[in-house]
Amino acid sequence: MRILSVRHESWPLRGVFAISRGARTQSEVVVVEVREGDAVGRGECVPYPRYGESVAGVVAALEQLAEPVARGLERTELENRLEAGAARNALDCALWDLAAKARGRPVHELAGLPAPHPVVTAFTISLDAPDAMAARAAEARAYPLLKLKLGGEGDLERVRAVRAAVPNTRLMVDANEAWTPGQLPDYLAAMANLGVELVEQPLHAGEDAALAGVAHPVPICADESCHTSADVPQLGGRYDVVNIKLDKAGGLTEAMRVATAAQANDLRVMVGTMMGTSLLMAPAMLLASTAEWVDLDGPLWLARDRDDALRWDGTHLHPPTRALWG
Repeated sequence: MRILSVRHESWPLRGVFAISRGARTQSEVVVVEVREGDAVGRGECVPYPRYGESVAGVVAALEQLAEPVARGLERTELENRLEAGAARNALDCALWDLAAKARGRPVHELAGLPAPHPVVTAFTISLDAPDAMAARAAEARAYPLLKLKLGGEGDLERVRAVRAAVPNTRLMVDANEAWTPGQLPDYLAAMANLGVELVEQPLHAGEDAALAGVAHPVPICADESCHTSADVPQLGGRYDVVNIKLDKAGGLTEAMRVATAAQANDLRVMVGTMMGTSLLMAPAMLLASTAEWVDLDGPLWLARDRDDALRWDGTHLHPPTRALWG
């Protein structure tokens, strides 16, 4: 018989992490464990208020599945029990991990994916005043790719200040839906002139249609506008890239479908996650190896990480060990 356990954990950050929708000093995660005999599978998720999620709601949704899990609930059934989102992600990944440990084979083999390898991940510069962001970018100049969190007004000054501080560093920006359609043409042109290589979710998801009517001098990536594979076909002509996050997709199972749908619709792929521990990042590493952009720096923002955490070797993030996940 399988035994399900669910718990909420708080992980302090090294500082204040700010985006256009607010700031935080802790990462609030939900951890799922599924035990069967001596094997234990684990998964983690970050409930996100932007998507109507809360820690209490996710914990409650998962605890209601204790009996079905005990009876042998599998990933194929899970999609009928939970909507795509954080709760399903944690349990889906725990079931993948359990299968890998029970069968003595890594998840990538079970899933038919290539073996993960070390990747370069973006390091995020939190939203702040231009001079503060420039100073943090200079401190992080060892990372080859920086991701700048933006907030609307003042964004051109922010990016200019950062570019002056790190003239040779690759830059990408994430507006988190903070730009307006009126700002879009000038902002995109400025990003191109400043050597920004990717603009993530510039407009609110409900304003996507405006993206089809402007030039894309920089590739535009869908984040809040793309959760599951069903969202992908409508992104053509509006976006150039899809940001795949397991917490949005509802787990590795659906995230693989998103990657397949993106390829079928001529969309490039970025892999990211919410702000969590190495346990949250680990399953995403299976997709990161084939993505053009990777944003899995969450653990670098933590004051401490889990035992058997993911390892950074200079600028590269390495795949998880069996002790962590998969």
